[in-house]
Amino acid sequence: MLNLHSLLNAVAQISQQAGQAIMTIYAQPEQWQLQHKEDKSPLTAADLASHHLIVEKLQALTPDIPVLSEESDDDYDRQQWSRLWLVDPLDGTKEFVARTNDFTVNIALVVDHQAVLGILHAPYYGLTYMAAKGCGAWLIDQHGQKQRLTTAKQLTPPRLLVSRFHANGKKNQALLQHTQQRFGDYQVLEVGSALKMCRIAEGLADFYPRFGTTMEWDTAAGQIILEEAGGALVDRQGRPFLYNKRDSLANKDFIVVGDKAYVDDWLACMQVESAR
Repeated sequence: MLNLHSLLNAVAQISQQAGQAIMTIYAQPEQWQLQHKEDKSPLTAADLASHHLIVEKLQALTPDIPVLSEESDDDYDRQQWSRLWLVDPLDGTKEFVARTNDFTVNIALVVDHQAVLGILHAPYYGLTYMAAKGCGAWLIDQHGQKQRLTTAKQLTPPRLLVSRFHANGKKNQALLQHTQQRFGDYQVLEVGSALKMCRIAEGLADFYPRFGTTMEWDTAAGQIILEEAGGALVDRQGRPFLYNKRDSLANKDFIVVGDKAYVDDWLACMQVESAR
């Protein structure tokens, strides 16, 4: 039987150690060793340093639970796994390269296709967001102080989060038009990587729409943090994501909301097929 509370603290420490490795390289651009993967996405020495550290530490912590990282060579026979760690060792590599500071370390534990524990560590800001099923969601700040995370009741006007690098212009413009029709005024904030989910979990924003493909390691940690904080991450049909899916590790469109009373309203705003 897994002790999620004990694991949560141990994995938070691993994420922070990975963050330290990332920041050492971030401070020395000549060591980035920038490459591009087959899908044209960037890869740096920081991605790989974080990957190797996290995999080694998780395997030592839980030798019976396999680790699947974005930078893993393959996924072996993952479809046979009832439990696994899902890791994005550096979420927001584009943000890292652009030096916006908005990048995170993502670690999630998946049991029977559900995210039950998640860590999102933001190395530049020294912030660690963490949650486990039934244990609540928490933030450890740069001073080591721990506070409970709770999403906010939706404000008027609502606060929307968008990505600098995945804006998908036409669909987002259509969504904003629908938002104005439904809510009137709104505020748009630019935030990178999984930090968007963190902002909503701590009550600093209300809604984040994502069109297009993401991968399971992009969302798993954020999903459990949001759920334990009182929010939701759901697909276009209003269903929470499942993980270690048989067919693919890719996710389709989703929304993140802080106030679950508005899920249906925001799903209606996502109906922008005509803008394809």
